Amino acid sequence: MVTKAITAATLGINSCKIEAEVDVINSLPNISIVGLPDSAVNEARERVRAAIKNSGFTFPLGRVVVNLAPADIRKEGTNFDLPIAIGILKEEGISIPDDDSIAYLGELSLDGSLRKIAGVLPLVGGLKNAGIKTVFVPAQNAKEAALVQGIDVYGAEHLSDIVNHFTEVPITKTRIDIDSYMKDCEPKDFAYDFKDVKGQQKAKKALEIAAAGGHNILMSGSPGSGKTLMAKCLASILPPLELEEALELTKIYSVAGMLRADEPLVTIRPFRPVHHTASPNGIIGGGANPKPGEISLAHRGVLFLDEMIEFPRQVLEVLRQPIEDGEVVISRTKFSVKYPAKFMLVGAMNPCPCGFLGDREKQCTCTEYQIQKYRARLSGPLLDRIDLIINVPRLTTDELMSIKEDAEPSDKIRERVLKARKIQALRYKNEGIFTNSELNNRQIKKYCALDKASSDLLQAAAVKYQLSGRRFNRILKLARTIADLEGNENININHLTQALQYRVDMN
Repeated sequence: MVTKAITAATLGINSCKIEAEVDVINSLPNISIVGLPDSAVNEARERVRAAIKNSGFTFPLGRVVVNLAPADIRKEGTNFDLPIAIGILKEEGISIPDDDSIAYLGELSLDGSLRKIAGVLPLVGGLKNAGIKTVFVPAQNAKEAALVQGIDVYGAEHLSDIVNHFTEVPITKTRIDIDSYMKDCEPKDFAYDFKDVKGQQKAKKALEIAAAGGHNILMSGSPGSGKTLMAKCLASILPPLELEEALELTKIYSVAGMLRADEPLVTIRPFRPVHHTASPNGIIGGGANPKPGEISLAHRGVLFLDEMIEFPRQVLEVLRQPIEDGEVVISRTKFSVKYPAKFMLVGAMNPCPCGFLGDREKQCTCTEYQIQKYRARLSGPLLDRIDLIINVPRLTTDELMSIKEDAEPSDKIRERVLKARKIQALRYKNEGIFTNSELNNRQIKKYCALDKASSDLLQAAAVKYQLSGRRFNRILKLARTIADLEGNENININHLTQALQYRVDMN
């Protein structure tokens, strides 16, 4: 008789239902797994055999054939150990209900205990969508699985716990209060605060605008001008995550295996600083079994590229499509995986190879050719995708000494950012977006209308500076954010003028 146990396989941050079919054939003792398994799934043969025996159950004295259906979907990871073991125990007559509304996820140790696995949140979410009512997971994954509402979650420590659940001692159902976790989205004590940054009012204002609208920003200035410090301070003025954002971000970290058992929900917007030695796969994601890269781990947060111009050209160019589409597709021969990648790109760079072009105290030693060659590392199409490009001059010694009072603290700036974000949330509640930076062409026409004076100014600027269509639209979105920060319903010529000033031609 063929038995089966329901489980799931991940497809990016989504998943699909899988049936682990088990049959025991009267032949030499052996176990084989079919259905497009990877090496980790194939190795389940030895783990399952030892786990069943060491849990006090008998392993079939025959050939065990396991089919993971549908067979055309690639199966990867260790979460298939438990359903395979459950199917074998059913074949041996153990009292486990043959119920298609129950699913099993988990890796088995040789002694039968259950180990934590990656990707539980998307796996359980996919099972719920497939009509599953109950799921058994490792105890360490129980809180994460319980984030999915409308499905009963049971966390087990051992294979025998699941068998006993149906015969003797039921496992306690796992419940969590999502609202209590979302309270952790409120601001905490940040290591970096804008009150510690002297001067640089224009750069601070630009970062405030970037945070308010989710815009990309590039800061260019001499070493010691405070670019890196201000980028780190940006985390202190970002708004808290919405529940929908937190769940989507948690799925990414779950698939990447970066969730802690005691913190099942990601509640803080990520700030991902990347070193310029990072590879394209490290940024985009990849591998034989594609995992999320830095741009997906920075989803709904910040991707910070310090010394941006020092990154290899290949690495910078792979950012273009994710910045535009808000997602990344990693293709392999027989399948492709899609990950969200809606992040704020924050870059910092020197203006020239020596770093002192335009500095008021140190003289630049670079030739014109060296400067042009240096800046050419950032392509025009990439710069077109950056909303704010600003120069950050280094303060002189006299200026540093003359500034006595503390600068405006981050919590004051954050209040203005939150106010602007609330305006956007209300405006776009039926559009499926959160910020001005996500506006598409149709939405730009609807929400970024200009009066006659503003339209004439933008037209003149487009001709004078030869603005591309993409840069034209980004200026409109930037002006929309500036208007929101001032609490204005309509964009006026002052907002548009400010937006144009934040576009410095780097070519």
